[in-house]
Amino acid sequence: MSDPMRPRASLRTAVVWDVLKDALDQRVKTTGRDVLDVLDTGGGSGNFAVPAAHLGHRVTVVDPSPNALFALERRAAEAGVEDRVKGVQGDAHGLFDVADRDSFDVVLCHGVLEYVDDPAVGVRNAIGALRPSGVLSLLAAGLGGAVLARALAGHFTEARRALGDPAGRWGDSDPVPRRFTADQLTGLVTAAGLRVDAVHGVRIFADLVPGVLVDTEPGALEALLRLEAAAAEQPAFHSVATQLHVLGTRQDAA
Repeated sequence: MSDPMRPRASLRTAVVWDVLKDALDQRVKTTGRDVLDVLDTGGGSGNFAVPAAHLGHRVTVVDPSPNALFALERRAAEAGVEDRVKGVQGDAHGLFDVADRDSFDVVLCHGVLEYVDDPAVGVRNAIGALRPSGVLSLLAAGLGGAVLARALAGHFTEARRALGDPAGRWGDSDPVPRRFTADQLTGLVTAAGLRVDAVHGVRIFADLVPGVLVDTEPGALEALLRLEAAAAEQPAFHSVATQLHVLGTRQDAA
């Protein structure tokens, strides 16, 4: 993974960035265009938008938070890519008030479905913004990771509640409104007309390993990153991942 995503924060983003970068590179080859149009809905301060712009692509970030968009502008300027990053205030449900349909080669929908009123509408809008044969990168909170984390912290009642709750919440003070299983996420995207190309578990081990071990043991961070990457595509680990990543392609003909 490239430098913009390192070092410690890479535990949260490494798998997704590596998959996304490969998808961008493949889309460049497929389209024959060096510069792609990328939409990052819910992109916040640019964790993925700025590195994508570093690759030479034009990135539009749609986010409801003015503070996040201000941070995005500053971050893009510091990285020297302000001419390739545009921030627009908006949200997934009103996406086409601020972005055009059928206009983007790649759409990122990261950390959005947990918070929207209707995840199916959020997915349909994200796919609707894609050009024919465009690529969707979808990242959402995983149910199993939350259950495991609550259990390992000794909160067994909360873990059981999350396991049986339709939204995957462990209690009234749970800050995440909704979590998903891999089947639920892939079901949403296939119902909206997307071909699922890959599913990855994200932060399978990273949230469970003590931070002091990663920060102080020589080589621990790199070894953990390699372990995360190796386990990400294994279906057996999807059920305990903190997040789930789905990569798919719009199926209608170009």
